[in-house]
Amino acid sequence: MRRTRILTAVLALAAGLLAGTPPALAADTAQDVSITADTYTWKNARVDGGGFVPGIVFNRKERNLAYARTDIGGAYRWQQSSKTWTPLLDSVGWDDWGHTGVVSLASDSVDPDRVYAAVGTYTNSWDPGNGAVLRSADRGASWQKADLPFKLGGNMPGRGMGERLAVDPNRNSVLYLGAPSGKGLWRSTDSGASWSQVANFPNVGNYVQDPSDTSGYASDNQGIVWVTFDESTGTAGSATRTVYVGVADKDNAVYRSTDAGATWSRVAGQPTGYLAHKGVLDAANGYLYLAYSDKGGPYDGGKGRLWRYTTATGTWADISPVAEADTYYGFSGLTVDRQRPGTVMATAYSSWWPDTQIFRSTDSGGTWTKAWDYTSYPDRANRYTMDVSSSPWLTWGANPSPPEQTPKLGWMTEALEIDPFDSNRMMYGTGATVYGTEDLTKWDSGGRFTVRPMVQGLEETAVNDLASPPSGAPLLSALGDVGGFRHTDLAKVPSMMFTQPNFTTTTSLDFAETNPNTFVRVGDLDSGPHIAFSTDNGANWFAGTDPSGVSGGGTVAAAADGSRFVWSPAGAGVQYTTGFGTSWQASSGIPAGAVVESDRVDPKVFYGFKAGKFYVSSDGGASFTASSASGLPSGDSVRFKALPGTKGDVWLAGGASDGAYGLWHSTDAGTTFTKLSGVEQADTIGFGKAATGASYQTLYTSAKIGGVRGIFRSTDKGATWTRVNDDAHQWGWTGAAITGDPRVYGRVYVSTNGRGVVYGDTSDAGGGSDPTPTPTGACTVTYKVTNQWADGFQAEVHLANTGSSAWNGWSLGWSFADGQRINQLWNAEYTQSGSAVTARNTGWNGGVAAGSSVSFGFTGSWSGTNAKPAAFKLGETSCTVV
Repeated sequence: MRRTRILTAVLALAAGLLAGTPPALAADTAQDVSITADTYTWKNARVDGGGFVPGIVFNRKERNLAYARTDIGGAYRWQQSSKTWTPLLDSVGWDDWGHTGVVSLASDSVDPDRVYAAVGTYTNSWDPGNGAVLRSADRGASWQKADLPFKLGGNMPGRGMGERLAVDPNRNSVLYLGAPSGKGLWRSTDSGASWSQVANFPNVGNYVQDPSDTSGYASDNQGIVWVTFDESTGTAGSATRTVYVGVADKDNAVYRSTDAGATWSRVAGQPTGYLAHKGVLDAANGYLYLAYSDKGGPYDGGKGRLWRYTTATGTWADISPVAEADTYYGFSGLTVDRQRPGTVMATAYSSWWPDTQIFRSTDSGGTWTKAWDYTSYPDRANRYTMDVSSSPWLTWGANPSPPEQTPKLGWMTEALEIDPFDSNRMMYGTGATVYGTEDLTKWDSGGRFTVRPMVQGLEETAVNDLASPPSGAPLLSALGDVGGFRHTDLAKVPSMMFTQPNFTTTTSLDFAETNPNTFVRVGDLDSGPHIAFSTDNGANWFAGTDPSGVSGGGTVAAAADGSRFVWSPAGAGVQYTTGFGTSWQASSGIPAGAVVESDRVDPKVFYGFKAGKFYVSSDGGASFTASSASGLPSGDSVRFKALPGTKGDVWLAGGASDGAYGLWHSTDAGTTFTKLSGVEQADTIGFGKAATGASYQTLYTSAKIGGVRGIFRSTDKGATWTRVNDDAHQWGWTGAAITGDPRVYGRVYVSTNGRGVVYGDTSDAGGGSDPTPTPTGACTVTYKVTNQWADGFQAEVHLANTGSSAWNGWSLGWSFADGQRINQLWNAEYTQSGSAVTARNTGWNGGVAAGSSVSFGFTGSWSGTNAKPAAFKLGETSCTVV
């Protein structure tokens, strides 16, 4: 990944595009509307990663307890049995969307059940709410909140420094928090329930990335950036005497208290001219290690140093692994091996080209070795091998010239941690994933250690648009930073993001309703075309040609039959083309920047919306006419869609709390709209398979109905609504896109701003699910245990139709001989009663032609033995076991 790719994302973010700066919300008067609820199962369409992980924290008392923080997508806890991450902040609701940005995490080394998160996304006006410290006594399963009188910046410059939040390792009721924006150092003495400023702390910081930035994003004081305790200066139950604090001030970066925070002073003799990104203390040897950069990161940094401070004597030593003149990067990632005192590692976080660098010393910084080095330029020798088979898209489909390689070792590598209980395990965060190794000490013995993604379960993409066509892949997505993916299996990581071209951010995509093999997508790119087409349902793409002046993706619409396209790009007016965009003509009668969509029946009809006005074209986008419809939202926070199968049936959602806000319906191609009285606020609208007996497709919306914010479903054209999510599944801001699945009743795909694409399936079996299928004919089953550990295992089941007729749905049953229990199953639905298991097709994989097969997998628990099942039945038919 090039540096410019990420910088483009930052510019988009600053414009409120990428990591969505959702509109500020004011209080709204609830209407008296009765709503029902449904029980849904929620999962992610797997991408595995996709965003920046600025912090990883291991607990110092309990083995295998680790946490990761993201800048916009919440926090996660490591699950050792499955080697996956569990999301912890999905309960953050719409009004508190900023609390999905996590600026710091702290795990209590006295009571490992306790964990803390400092949350808040922006310190400028983009986030209207103040920050908070969340505290949990059950490892993040539930939280209590202490509101702060200032903002925090989980997605601000400098977010990779830290950790800003720390628990006293001797008296765990005491915590410190470093604040940005000149708010100073804060302390809690009641386990995070309340906070007060440390009034006598002498320096609130003064470093800003760009003082001229009028948005306040890059011009905010980055403040207090880390807190580190010297645990050797305290005893259990008494506050630790010596505390070190890092400040964003190039001349006064490190402060210390030796009386448990009563007084503070600048540490004498410290280096100047750099920011101390990290301060990690090795109490066994009495060393405080510091990683310095000339910039705050996470993108910038041109010079840096590593220093070691001897706590007993006050001696400073420059232990940098390379000469200052040879650095073109800053240092940030920093960790010590708690099992092997004297072993320290650091990262060159801002070395974008040709790759990041990781340094390792086993003599307290006296000498260093590198993860890679040049043999004869441009050739290089690596101490590691990369295995990205679990996330193959991390190669970006690239074929770089040496000394670049793909996949890269990383970029923005500010999080680096050696497991305090296992010298062989290390994890580090990048701008796209969490990498790790479990044979790190091979570095010292001359062997090659293996680096793999350790990111499953951590989903961190920002979603701009979604499409679920009536045939082909069930889901295609438009994502920030990584472009987007075509999911043929929601439970598997796609092999590659969209390429040819590879947009840094895809802003919009669409398909031809009656010819769903035809797709179009538009997005942002440093140089090159901003539009691409596919004629095979998004499996392969080819670039179109930009009209003059295009600077960004905007929105795009495909005609119902795929014969033409209308595009509203950034930097130019609305355009239309016949064929695949080899030439474009300006549309008349519609303003630049309008959102465009197509009618899903008539290929000549397109729609647009801008500044309260709805526009209609009946000549393929050549000319638009403003509708006389009134009362629509006056702003541009609007999303609308036309219903498949019915000409002129349009639904429009959006608005703001200081004006018109809600859901509108038109049955005459936008000539008139009727506002649904029971919907107070709505931000998205989508359609899915109709319920059994219903004559109209199912509606889905992210909305406020009956005074409740949530994800809602209606099977009766909006007359009544069912909330399908719950308070534990809210995901902050969900206002970008939503769609149902046209093939599976009740399935809904929801966009999030940093938690990827979440999808839900209903438990309402009467809402359109088919009865249990009873296929006939011969079958074979292959059952394979693919992985096994102390108390768990993973298995795959391959079911083949060896008969002469197709199956329209299937149900496979078996019994476990040794009491095994399924924990999680993918690509099928299942029930288990005692040892008996029944796996049933999902909506999208029920059709199995003669001679074809279907597979599903699961994880389970076992004890004693783990024998394979001896027999399988397809309905009442016994299958041959292979």
